This record gives sequence, structure tokens and C-alpha cells, in this order.
Amino acid sequence: MAEHEADTDRLARAVYRGLREDDLDPQDVVALACELLDWFHCTDALVEVVERNPAEVSPAEMTVLARRILDDMDFDPGFALAPERLETLRAALGIVARDLATRGIEGEPEIEVLQDCFPVGAGVRLADGELLNWGGPVLPGMCDDPAVALTSLAIMIQESLLERTWQVWPVCPRHDLGVHGSQRDGAAVWWCAGDGGHMLAPVGELSPAPASRRRR
Repeated sequence: MAEHEADTDRLARAVYRGLREDDLDPQDVVALACELLDWFHCTDALVEVVERNPAEVSPAEMTVLARRILDDMDFDPGFALAPERLETLRAALGIVARDLATRGIEGEPEIEVLQDCFPVGAGVRLADGELLNWGGPVLPGMCDDPAVALTSLAIMIQESLLERTWQVWPVCPRHDLGVHGSQRDGAAVWWCAGDGGHMLAPVGELSPAPASRRRR
């Protein structure tokens, strides 16, 4: 079973790289389809790939079939095969980090890929060495959309700090309520539930709370 999973993963990675680099090897697609069929996976794309002569399938058709197979098997390239996801996450951290100053956190935080997690995800390493990944790391699939990446990262940081310090942050000064990272109209914001709900600020644009209103 483990050997089959390793072979399937290797072939799926090869197919993904071929699609990404516009250098798809039809034999990799056929081999992946055969591996999946051997283990009782059966989709229209798999059947079509194994029943047709690869030499008679145009590159455009094979590309479509390969994408369908990867989609059907829920293949995720992670960070390793899609490094732009990490760049998206690092850009998101640069935005969230502007808000950390309102929490008294100084220094430059960094994204850290957590190889020991399954699936592999990312946490945040603060300048003081503290690792933030409470509630689970940010997963690679969350980083395909910048707004989703930013929202997910803000929520993870917020929950990790709450677990670490037992102090609510951020706080809406109007309602004296803890706010939450949320995605609204395609943007990452700090959202307060007071008075039916309102945005406190976009993520990255928090204003320092007056000293008299800070929760200790």
C-alpha cells in the first residue's frame, strides 16, 4: 500500500510539473491513470486515458485529461511544487506584521514551513523565537488567493497569541469586544460583531488602541 501511494504521488508530481512547465509526458499521464485504476479509482478521464492510444491524443487533449485526473484525485502540489504560494504567504505576513506592533510585538516575523505537519503547512516564527501555529498551520491551498492567505494568516496569528497570552487582540474600542479576522467583499478585515457587525480596519491597518482602553 505504501509503495503504491509513493508511486502514485511520484507520478502525480511528474504530471503536475509537466503541466506547469508545458512539457507534459503522455506516458506519465498513462502511468498515473493505470496506478489509480489498479486501486479501484475510476473516473471518465482515467478510462479515456487508458483506452486511447497516446499517439492519437493531441497535446491539448492530453493536457485537459491530465488536469482532470489531478483534480479528480484532489492532488495538491503543496509549497514545494508551487513556490509562488510561499511568496503570497510572505507578502501576507508583511501586511499582518504591521498590526503586530499594536500588540507590542517587535521585530521581523518569518514564515516557517512545518515539514513535520501532515499535510505540510506553514506557521510564523516571531523575532523572539516563538512559533505561532495554533489551530493548525496555514495550508498551501489557502495561498492560491491573496485575500484568503491574508485572512487565514491573520486568524492563525490571532488565535496563537490568544493561546499564548490569554489576552484578547485586537479589540474594538467602540464596543470593547474582541474582533476577528474575516474576509468581506474579497478583502481581509478585522471584523467586530457589535451592532450587527462592522469592520474595525482592514488587516494591516490597525490603529494603536488608547492606553486606557487596552485590555490587560
